[in-house]
Parts: sequence; C-alpha cells; structure tokens
Amino acid sequence: MSKEATRDLIERYFAAFNDHSIEGMLACLHEDVAHDVNQGERRIGLASFKEFSIHMERSYREQLSDMVIMVSEDGNRAAAEFTVRGEYLATDEGLPPADGQTYSLPAGTFFEIDDGKISRVTTYYNLKDWIAQVENAE
Repeated sequence: MSKEATRDLIERYFAAFNDHSIEGMLACLHEDVAHDVNQGERRIGLASFKEFSIHMERSYREQLSDMVIMVSEDGNRAAAEFTVRGEYLATDEGLPPADGQTYSLPAGTFFEIDDGKISRVTTYYNLKDWIAQVENAE
C-alpha cells in the first residue's frame, strides 16, 4: 500500500472515531485485527473490537485533536500522536467512580496495514495521568 493510501486509511479511521461511528472504524479494519488496549490484553478480530468500542462509547465521550500521522515509506506501518479530550460518563470496572469528569491527555497509536486494511491497533496513554485528572476533577 502506498504512503498516501495508508495515510488516507488512518485519517478515515480517526474521523470515524471522532464521529462516534463504530461501523466506520470497523470498515477500516482487517477481519483478524489485533487490538492492543492500553495496559490491557490483546483482542483479536472485528467482533472483539466492536464489543470493546461499544463499552468505550458507554463509559466515555472522547474527541481526538492535534493529530500528527506518520507513515513508513512502504506504507505498511503508521503511527499517530494526538490529544484525547473526553468526559467520563459511566464507571469503568477497577477505575474511579464516574461523574462526568473531563480530561485531556496525550496519547499515541501504532498501526500495521495488511491487504489495504488496518491489521493492528496499539494505543498508549498515561493511565496514572488520567486517573489523577478524574479523581481531582471539580
């Protein structure tokens, strides 16, 4: 895949995320997508990704901004750095209670591309920073 095609694919994925379109994100993903959740276990496949996304939409309302996308010369890998701005809507198991707290933190995602689709999504952010923000929210 060309660098330009990969960049377009990643941009479509993030546009779907910001539109809260799970189906739009799924359309960008390989059927056997490996999804590495921040400080969690790897999930495999579209059904698992969809289940995770539904859970996230229930617990969080997020928008990504300040997006910088980097693509390898061969178009097989990409990375993005961005800011997550969100609202904590419903308590997530093992995390502080939710009460509509807002947060803003830097994050990054790494991608692999196979057959014109995203075959790996690996996301990182500082969980301790997020917890401190929601625990200390006014």
